[in-house]
Amino acid sequence: MSVPDYMQCAEDHQTVLVVVQPVGIVPEDQFFKIYKRITSVSQVSIRDSQRLLYIRYRHHYLPENNEWGDFQTHRKVVGLISITTCASAKEWPQTAERFHGQKEVYSSTLYDSRLLVFGLQGEITEQQRTDVAFYPSFEECSDVEKRVEDFVESIFIVLESKRLDRATDKSGDKIPLLCVPFEKKDFVGLDTDSRHYKKRCQGRMRKHVGDLCLQAGMLQDALVHYHMAVELLRGVNDFLWLGAALEGLCSASVIFHYPGGTAGKMAGRKPSISQPADAGKRHRPGAQEVLIDPGALTANGISADTSTEIGRAKNCLSPEDIIEKYKEAISYYGKYKNAGVIELEACVKAVRVLAIQKRAREASEFLQNAVYINLGQLSEEEKIQRYSILSELYELIGFHRKSAFFKRVAAMQCVAPTIPEPGWRACYKLLLETLPGYSLSLDPKDFSKGTHRGWAAVQMRLLHELVYASRRMGNPGLSVRHLSFLLQTMLDFLSDQEKKEVTQSLENYTSKCPGGMEVITLPDGLKLPPVPFTKLPIVRSVKLLNLPVSLRPHKVKGLLGQNMSTASPFIYSPIIMHNRGEERCKKIDFQWVQGDVCEVQLMVYNPMPYELRVENMGLLTSGVEFESLPAALSLPAESGLYPVTLVGVPRTAGNITVNGYHTSVFGVTSDCLLEGLMGVKTGGCLVEVIPSLPRIQLSTSLPRSAHTAQPMSKEELSSTVSVQLFNGETQELTITLENIGSEDIETLELTSKIISTKEKVFGEFLSWELEDALSHLPLKPGQAVTLTVSIKVKLDFSGQENLLQDLNDDGISVTGLPISSPLRQVLKPRPETKPVSSESGKAEYSHVKTLEAVLNFKYSGGAGKVEGYYRELSLGVHVDVEPSVFFTRVSTLPATSTRQCHLLLDIFNPTEHELTVSAKNNQDLVLHASECQRMAIQVDKFDFESLPQPDQETVRFSNPKQLEEERQHAQGCQINSKLGICWSIISFQWLHVL
Repeated sequence: MSVPDYMQCAEDHQTVLVVVQPVGIVPEDQFFKIYKRITSVSQVSIRDSQRLLYIRYRHHYLPENNEWGDFQTHRKVVGLISITTCASAKEWPQTAERFHGQKEVYSSTLYDSRLLVFGLQGEITEQQRTDVAFYPSFEECSDVEKRVEDFVESIFIVLESKRLDRATDKSGDKIPLLCVPFEKKDFVGLDTDSRHYKKRCQGRMRKHVGDLCLQAGMLQDALVHYHMAVELLRGVNDFLWLGAALEGLCSASVIFHYPGGTAGKMAGRKPSISQPADAGKRHRPGAQEVLIDPGALTANGISADTSTEIGRAKNCLSPEDIIEKYKEAISYYGKYKNAGVIELEACVKAVRVLAIQKRAREASEFLQNAVYINLGQLSEEEKIQRYSILSELYELIGFHRKSAFFKRVAAMQCVAPTIPEPGWRACYKLLLETLPGYSLSLDPKDFSKGTHRGWAAVQMRLLHELVYASRRMGNPGLSVRHLSFLLQTMLDFLSDQEKKEVTQSLENYTSKCPGGMEVITLPDGLKLPPVPFTKLPIVRSVKLLNLPVSLRPHKVKGLLGQNMSTASPFIYSPIIMHNRGEERCKKIDFQWVQGDVCEVQLMVYNPMPYELRVENMGLLTSGVEFESLPAALSLPAESGLYPVTLVGVPRTAGNITVNGYHTSVFGVTSDCLLEGLMGVKTGGCLVEVIPSLPRIQLSTSLPRSAHTAQPMSKEELSSTVSVQLFNGETQELTITLENIGSEDIETLELTSKIISTKEKVFGEFLSWELEDALSHLPLKPGQAVTLTVSIKVKLDFSGQENLLQDLNDDGISVTGLPISSPLRQVLKPRPETKPVSSESGKAEYSHVKTLEAVLNFKYSGGAGKVEGYYRELSLGVHVDVEPSVFFTRVSTLPATSTRQCHLLLDIFNPTEHELTVSAKNNQDLVLHASECQRMAIQVDKFDFESLPQPDQETVRFSNPKQLEEERQHAQGCQINSKLGICWSIISFQWLHVL
């Protein structure tokens, strides 16, 4: 016997073996359909008895194994069921002849046989034959099970007769010597009359009768015969048969202790209370064996006095003794090299028993012994089967890694160099089954939490083998998936050189079959989940960015409360349930706008030892229609944290959630969800998208400036213009507003605000007329409107005491009206002793004042306007004001008329340009740079009494200083209106009013 039955278990010793085979040509599917129905009759309750007969079916059984039937009777083929098809009566003789030839193969051991004929009709089918059953078709065979039960009962009758015949003590007859095939030549010429020989014959026969009793359902009798056989065989040192007797004793004891069986859930038997024989149901799921004391046996095995059953288990081994006897039996088998199969099967049976007893360590010793049993030259298929069974048995006792080891050996055996056609599919399937034993799975999520489990070096080797096997199978998609899994989960354990090799291999595979996020389903139904590259690159933080200040939407104040949530009647509740998912999805306190580009900033770094190219990196969102604008980036080797901005455009309004990002690295497309990323910081990923608003692009006639109006930031201003003016000068600023959005501009408002408050400004600093621009509304996309803003600077330079002191020191008398008005402006003259072009001189006498203001454009339109939103655009205006002219002396002389007087003005030109000064009804006065001249103007006397006076209530509640300033301002305005003094720089041809 060279082929072991690895599925054997201890309870198989009580079964009778029936072979079911086809005769002639039978469709395979139809054969196994009938075979399945036949095998459903696995145990039959014998009529008029409380005994059960168990049947073990095989559709393939080697005749050479049948030769060991005397050694262990459960190996003997005692029944044959043949299945055939016969279309006509002419074919029947040939079919019957084939059936007869099939019986001849097992004729030496066969008790009974049956032939099931399908498809034959006519006179032949009307013949009453017990060994042949005719059926019109494979579908019309309702009594197959009934015929099998009758067949099994006939086998039992023969079995029982043989048991009684062998068990009866016939003193006058010589007991034959039972032999195994390889012993026959050794016993030629032995003295058959010796005491030693007779004991050997008796011992072997006792063991044989024990087997028959066990098969016939007489467990207690079997135990008695096994004990007697052990004593007889031990006395003559018949070790092979002594081992068989010990194994039989173990099997009977196992059947008693474990009535549910040791073969596992699928093959185990369920014990149940026996049913009365007269129920007419001979095929029952199982019955409790009745164990009888040998002293109370009758011919049919039924005890006449049930009180004798009290000592029924006295010959049964204890669970501990079962294992000891198994060890002893296996040690005896080990003495015979031709009994390797018997030894191996005994080890397997002992392991199954130990698995039920939960004695894994001892079971592993039996398995270790089984590994080294030499069965001679095994075929590659037999080697694969052997290693696979060893793997299953190690799994049964909880040795998962050892099980995976042998399963992997079996996988490698499938593609051994000696096999002409390597079975790469079988190899791949077995390798997949080894994954749990090495703490591996096919789901990358199992590796994203906690510490790494298992030996990384072994896991990487196994994954490489999966990649190679899938490639040899001709499935590059599987290779890409497994290689991606290797790179994602084992990145921390790969050396720099290994990282380069793995990524190069991955790029080679993806050039033929790009990797994606689809689930790969294998032919056996196993699903391979996608493997997103969350570590290439590694993301540490995700931040949604607000729109630029000029594009941020603002809510109309009167509508702020309309969209407030009314989910709770309470303004504040201290009971708030928090979790990480809610924090990640909490709503952000700013809005995005439909149709505008929105940004999300990621802080990433490259863990690879070389430059990492990431292609097609974009956002994954839900909630609204979103157009992601993918980016491509190249991260330097081991870059450290690196900012990456991903952009996109929401196409509809609503709430949008940023769920993650997608990338394409090494030809593998990945969808990386934030909820699956560990250690990622985010301030929330849910933001409201409001309906679309128009957009304005602003351009000006004045050059832009780098100045920023304080305390505003550069972000708050879309742009800033800068201009340098002389005091009293007016400059026109032309502003062009172009609609660059997709919505009409329906409303436009313009306001201004002076930022610098140190200087007092006389008159309007910024002025404009908006009516013309408003007449062009609504402004269509692509259209523009022009707006003119006048910049007029009138400042008071007289308040600087150091300048007054400097003027007095230079011998210039400063007298006249003590009022702060444009009439009396003071600036230090430029001494003729100092060169005009000197930079130090300019710095020393550069008394330049600065004015800053902000023009704020508020506009709206489209669907956003309906919802009450608008946008603001701010333009900064920076003006440097230089002094123009001021009066060093102001005095008066009487004129010929008493209603008039002469106003004498000493005018000083502090600029570097030649200028002219003119007044009403007076000749122009030309002043060179740093020159001072007197101008006489004949004017009517001023009547300050006629100026309006503040009422009593205003006087009572106002500050006296403030009242004085207002009085002086009113007087200054009256003087200016009567004098009409203007100056102009000749080279610029500017005319400006003082």
